[in-house]
Amino acid sequence: MKTLENQTLLFDEDCPLCQVYTTSFIKAGMLDENGKKSFSNLSEDEKNFIDIERASNEIALVDNKNKTVIYGIDSLLKVIENSFPWMEKVGNFAVIKFLLKKLYSFISYNRKVIIPNKKTEKTIQCTPSFNYKYRILYIAFAILMTDLTLYNFSELITDLPKGNFSKELILALGQILFQSLFLMKFDKKVILNYVGNLMTVSIFGSLLLTPILILNQFLSIPEIMIIGWFGTTVLIMFLEHFRRIKLLELPNYLCYTWVLFPLSFLILIL
Repeated sequence: MKTLENQTLLFDEDCPLCQVYTTSFIKAGMLDENGKKSFSNLSEDEKNFIDIERASNEIALVDNKNKTVIYGIDSLLKVIENSFPWMEKVGNFAVIKFLLKKLYSFISYNRKVIIPNKKTEKTIQCTPSFNYKYRILYIAFAILMTDLTLYNFSELITDLPKGNFSKELILALGQILFQSLFLMKFDKKVILNYVGNLMTVSIFGSLLLTPILILNQFLSIPEIMIIGWFGTTVLIMFLEHFRRIKLLELPNYLCYTWVLFPLSFLILIL
């Protein structure tokens, strides 16, 4: 690997994904040993030429020699292209770069609802700006993914009424609206942050159900095992939801209303 020297990526130390790929760049020899730095450890000199707000939203690559900075997908492409020159043409192709920027923004603006962290007393924190467009897109993506998984999984349980996509969509939207009713005293950013976390729990549950859906294509899985797997998944989701409620410092009763709504829906359809 060709090392990009005198360049430092500023990473969010509370973001596991950010830690993994910045460390991987160094281990692979794509950046030198000083190739990453925690955002909270910025020096006063660096604060003078780095756009702090932009660096919170888009990972910054600092040229330590010339004191210049590039941000977001451009910074990642520069590191990669230095070791893989052929990537320069691919990464800078207009359509591909446009899609990469949109994907990067989609993940970056939602990273705190994908992987939340405790509030800290740091003087400077790498917290992305609240972006309504990308938050709503994330919620819509999560609803679609969850609905497709639940629709296919419900087909494996014969005692349940035959599922359909519309029914799963109503359940997902109803759950969001029902939970939001208990947060009316909070502002809309708090509500959307919670809904983002709620939908991450749903995605997590969908991923846990996916192995059964795949195995069922090749094996005849006993229905009791399918039901047991589903029950275990719901329990894990409940615990993860509870953990996130604690991190967000929201009322504990949201965990119980989260269970109440789908149970009521299930009773109605049965």
